[in-house]
Amino acid sequence: MDGVPAQRRPGGVDEPVALRFSVLGPVRAWRGGEPLATGSPQQRALLAALLLREGRTATAAQLIDALWGEEPPSQALAAVRTYASRLRKALDADVLVSESGGYAIRSIGDGALDLAVAQDLAADAEKARAAGDLGQARKVLGRALDLWDGEALAGVPGPYAEAQRVRLEEWRLQLLESRLDMDLEQGCHAEAVSELTALTAAHPLRERLRELLMLALYRSGRQAEALAVYADTRRLLADELGVEPRPGLRELQHRILTADLGLAEPSAPVAEPPVTPVRPAQLPATVPDFTGRASFVAELSEVLASAEGRVMAVSALAGIGGVGKTTLAVHVAHQARSAFPDGQLYVDLQGAGPRAAEPETVLGSFLRALGTADSAIPDSLEERAALYRSVLDGRRVLVLLDNARDAAQVRPLLPGTEGCAALVTSRVRMVDLAGAHLVDLDVMSPDEALSLFTKIVGEERVAAEREAALDVVAACGFLPLAIRIAASRLAARRTWTVSVLAAKLADERRRLDELQAGDLAVKATFELGYGQLEPAQARAFRLLGLADGPDTSLAGAAAVLDLAVEDAEDLLESLVDTSLLESAAPGRYRFHDLVRLYARACAERDEHPPGERDAAMSRLLDFYLATAAGVYAIERPGDRLVDHLAATDRPGLAFPDRASARDWLYTEANCLLAFARQSADRPASLRRAIDLLWAAHDLSESGANSREYEATAKALLDAAHQVGVAQEEARALMTLAHAHIDGGRFDMADREAEQVIRRAREAADLLPVCWAHNARGVIALYQNRNAEGEEHLSQAIEHFRTLGDRPGEASALCNLSRIHLATGRTQSAVALAQEGMEIYDTMGNSMRGANGRYALGVALTQSGQLDAAANRLLEALEVFRDSRQRLWEGMTLFRLAEVDIAGRRFPQAAANAEMALTVLRGIGGEWRRANVLTVLGRALSGIGHSGRAQVCWQEAVRVYEELDSPEAAEVRALLTPLRAA
Repeated sequence: MDGVPAQRRPGGVDEPVALRFSVLGPVRAWRGGEPLATGSPQQRALLAALLLREGRTATAAQLIDALWGEEPPSQALAAVRTYASRLRKALDADVLVSESGGYAIRSIGDGALDLAVAQDLAADAEKARAAGDLGQARKVLGRALDLWDGEALAGVPGPYAEAQRVRLEEWRLQLLESRLDMDLEQGCHAEAVSELTALTAAHPLRERLRELLMLALYRSGRQAEALAVYADTRRLLADELGVEPRPGLRELQHRILTADLGLAEPSAPVAEPPVTPVRPAQLPATVPDFTGRASFVAELSEVLASAEGRVMAVSALAGIGGVGKTTLAVHVAHQARSAFPDGQLYVDLQGAGPRAAEPETVLGSFLRALGTADSAIPDSLEERAALYRSVLDGRRVLVLLDNARDAAQVRPLLPGTEGCAALVTSRVRMVDLAGAHLVDLDVMSPDEALSLFTKIVGEERVAAEREAALDVVAACGFLPLAIRIAASRLAARRTWTVSVLAAKLADERRRLDELQAGDLAVKATFELGYGQLEPAQARAFRLLGLADGPDTSLAGAAAVLDLAVEDAEDLLESLVDTSLLESAAPGRYRFHDLVRLYARACAERDEHPPGERDAAMSRLLDFYLATAAGVYAIERPGDRLVDHLAATDRPGLAFPDRASARDWLYTEANCLLAFARQSADRPASLRRAIDLLWAAHDLSESGANSREYEATAKALLDAAHQVGVAQEEARALMTLAHAHIDGGRFDMADREAEQVIRRAREAADLLPVCWAHNARGVIALYQNRNAEGEEHLSQAIEHFRTLGDRPGEASALCNLSRIHLATGRTQSAVALAQEGMEIYDTMGNSMRGANGRYALGVALTQSGQLDAAANRLLEALEVFRDSRQRLWEGMTLFRLAEVDIAGRRFPQAAANAEMALTVLRGIGGEWRRANVLTVLGRALSGIGHSGRAQVCWQEAVRVYEELDSPEAAEVRALLTPLRAA
């Protein structure tokens, strides 16, 4: 609306600005950016009546009828003329014209009336949808809906305005239903539930909204709630109108009851496209002397060529390691580059290794490669997948997913729009990857493999022991290189029979050693390249292969090699040139799985003195610990943990601001956790590895890395138990207790925290004692053991004060506030939370200050100060989202829902509770989910969705009963009236 073209007056005089009008809200007018006076309500009613006639003339009689209906005042005609005269003065002289005893608005230009703009956008959206471009249709329709500014013709009197208000509101709802329908087509069902819940509360008799809500719930895995919506709707229609639901709604109920496969989630959800497209070119180099495979090349090329005009072309190459899947896929992808002008994406999914790449991590790197800013990349897998497909909408991109673990790892990474294609390589055949063209890359059939073996060994020897020969080639996996090695060994040993070789290869524990012996070993391929390296290159190659993790950052590599970053980069780039190392992304490097194993073998064989291997690993651990401690200090100013971590000999990275520090932590999360877990095997590194995990606790609360964090904590605790050092055990127990609290496993966390106190006191290590008492106090609160919780938190406060740890003290004060709330001491609860928040603010601790605001918001809610409570919680929510703390983001939404319920804003409460469920999906544990379900049920009951409320409460009771939680009785009491009814 702001970009209205300038109009030109007769005679060539430029008129720099034009008039604009709004009826989708209050009736207003602007000249350029300046608002114009539109007069009294009746005068605005006259303006609205003329604007809505779209340039047609309205007679005086029609205008009188529009403004006053059947009982106009005696001076109605004079009033109309007065209003018209005043409007003519406010507008341009040639805009409001008099003709044939009436009035009209003319010459206002295209795009001058918001209603006309909305109509044009709606038409464009319909065209885009008809053409199958749902992403564009949804975007354009959203722009049309954004033009509404509250109620149309707000405050305008008269029967005409009232009739038009009803018409425009109906049209707005139709547009909204169309947009929500497209949301569901694009797979955004979880996000739509919250909006639809609020809309059905506002428009309870609108069956289409109820139908969309049922579908969204069903696709979110909430079948019982979907059916409850139907029951609520049927009861409401019977009570209010005396009718049954329309056939479409009844049919949907039947399809949900029968789990109709046609209702399944769409396979290709998309979100919004990026603002600035970027053309990635990530394919690894193809081998220049690629030969053979002609039939496979032709077959795959044909599939990729069919991407144009299809929703998506997917080819999945399956086969065991070393079969040549990657070489073939890269070769075919390079040949097809011209068919995908918008770029090519590549990732090694590390499916053959012990720690396959997480889809959410891969999506983050893909989105960055496609031009998406880090700040715009969401945390959850589902949101990242939706955004990824949206970014690819309208583009022709080839995605090469190498070394996949299984179809579940691949599905979120597939493009979903016409013109895109994916090549997938994996050691497993992805029969459950819908729509994929499967290629089984068995390098040789048994006959072909036996033929190759026979040519090398000789016809006579093989014919005599055909079955043994078949055993040999089968043991070689029909890989050409392995068969050639085995056959050559046999040919060189005339005294061996084929059965001897078969027996040697039959021992799976020795098979790779047998195939790797001598110069013809698989290792020889790498040995040739390794032997040509300069001494500094060879050392870098050996040492860089020691650390676990999907890849290595340049800074981490510099630490391993004990070099300046610039010198390390020169070495790494030279290794990339030899193909012994890959450049995963600018500043990041990775080994192929087998090359890494070979590099480690070289380190064990060639690194002298042998202690240099441990020294390299120690330097990397120092780098991670020092950098993680720096991130922790930036995120939590004044927190004393950084003063109690193990000393390091190397500095970490320095960050200019909080955002870059946080980005480092989440970028390095997989490497950091993998290396910490690997360090469990080295007693000399154990203390630093445990402290690294403690300093990186944010990874546990983020959701994306929670499982890996917990697994690492368990591994370090097992190692600490074996070593038997009290301090290490206490700290490892503390990290695991934190992980279990984050995951809602409170009994386990309490037992661990209890052991922390005992072992830490033995080691005179006060910091874990502080945090263990704090943790036990929180757990006791959750389990309604308030007196015990207060005792623990009081001790935590005393210990934190002894250490001078003000942020720790603030944490315990905020938790103690919750105990006071639970025991009816509301006034002191508010004071404690306020004190804790002020400590955080004084220290400049914005992230934990959000926890203080959370605690204060909870206390203010119970004290009845709802506006203040909402303000504090909204402040906390903004920080948690910015800090990627999904656990606390979800819990804050839950608390906002409680505020809304206390204020009887039930639709908003339901929306916030639904969002909380979405954010907490997969994190926080079942107890927290049951809490949210309980509040969601209260909100739904408040808007008349009693059936859905009952389903939520039933599920909450089930969870509480499984956990033996006392909340079960409270929720059962909510169900009792429903059952009685």
